[in-house]
Amino acid sequence: MSYPEIIHHGATTGVTGSCHELKIDAENAVLIDCGLFQGAEVSENGSITEQLAIDFPVQNIQALLVTHCHIDHVGRIPYLLAAGFKGNIYCSEPSAVLLPLVLEDAVKIGLSKDPYVIKKFLKLLKSRIIAVPYGKWQKIALTENSQSTLNIKLKPAGHILGSAYIETKIKHQSTEQRITFSGDLGGPYTPLLPNPKPPYKTDVLVLESTYGDKNHVNRKQRKQQLKTSIIQCLQNKGVILIPAFSIGRTQELLYELEELIHKHKTEKLYKNLDWDDLEIIVDSPLASKFTQSYKQLKPFWDAEAKAKINSGRHPLSFEQLTTINDHQEHVSTVEYLQKTARPCVVLAASGMCAGGRIVNYLKALIEDKRTDILFVGYQAEGTAGRIIQKYATKKGYVEFDGQRYNINAGVYTLSGYSAHADQATLLRFVKRMRIKPKEIRLVHGDASAKQALQIKLQENHPEIKVWIP
Repeated sequence: MSYPEIIHHGATTGVTGSCHELKIDAENAVLIDCGLFQGAEVSENGSITEQLAIDFPVQNIQALLVTHCHIDHVGRIPYLLAAGFKGNIYCSEPSAVLLPLVLEDAVKIGLSKDPYVIKKFLKLLKSRIIAVPYGKWQKIALTENSQSTLNIKLKPAGHILGSAYIETKIKHQSTEQRITFSGDLGGPYTPLLPNPKPPYKTDVLVLESTYGDKNHVNRKQRKQQLKTSIIQCLQNKGVILIPAFSIGRTQELLYELEELIHKHKTEKLYKNLDWDDLEIIVDSPLASKFTQSYKQLKPFWDAEAKAKINSGRHPLSFEQLTTINDHQEHVSTVEYLQKTARPCVVLAASGMCAGGRIVNYLKALIEDKRTDILFVGYQAEGTAGRIIQKYATKKGYVEFDGQRYNINAGVYTLSGYSAHADQATLLRFVKRMRIKPKEIRLVHGDASAKQALQIKLQENHPEIKVWIP
């Protein structure tokens, strides 16, 4: 067998369950991410149980390298530890802060609500985390008798705060090979985040392809879309529901909403409602924790966001923002909005409507014609979000907890708000590498997205082997 070798344990039949094993030699390997499968996507053998189980040997895995803290990239870490993984977990400095918050929530939902079990898990997790500064090579320890060396470098990926793509440099005697794992790449000019810049060179690139067949509108256009959508939805005199991931998307939307309110303060939004009077409700304890962490991680914000802070503005904690943490307050808010349909914007998790507090809002409000639902991110096949998107125009229904709810609400999708790079950005990422890879593997995408990106890459770079594992 020739080394290094890449084995994919997830994200090959869809966009979730990210988990890639890089074998350095017969006794040494590292994992890149260890995420949950979501929606209709399951691990390769198709079993529901195997969505969670670690179905590959872990004894030779010396380290876990984390690209970012979304659950489809880190959600199976508790199961990896339970399977006997003894190595360290390497991630960026912001991810080192965010990862325990993400996994504490995941453990509470999926494993145990016992405070002792959660505390024990978090202590173990934190003892394994090693924060790696962006742009610096970090050596990964291999077995004593190994003839190889492995160094890794994390570079900003522009997806969420702390996200990184990972360069690996493997030396064996006189040969050196570089393999780069993109993780999830963001688009240019994402709020709060510096733009991702590609590596100078790599031999192999494992590249995400979530939007390999689509191009997003630019940031100026999508901000205009958000403004137009809010004005349009308020004509219905009801609640605007935005299902949003607790980490990344919620903070990005708050940033954009603060910008709209600041810019249009005294303009009429609708009838007697000024922009300055529009209430924004964030109903997610986890999102609130992440937002606090984002505020603490200001040194990692981009120049535009820092300039706003210096001018006295607070992009993530402005006057019109109401945060709901307490469960009883959540229940009361849902009941109040169901009764009154008071015009406001509600951001709640989960982003794909696959659980969380957004489900209670949908149960209460989706049958009310005054309600509007704005989708701002990818909805995986099999999730309630995808069903609402698909059947909204067909007078369809969605099921929650075995009960049918007719989709009477207005349903809109703002694709420009995806935290994923679009086709043009992915092509540019490869084009701007000074020394191009010999091989590109496309993962993290539906079949049509991967195939479209494969065709484009092959057209632009006929000398590169572009294939779909």
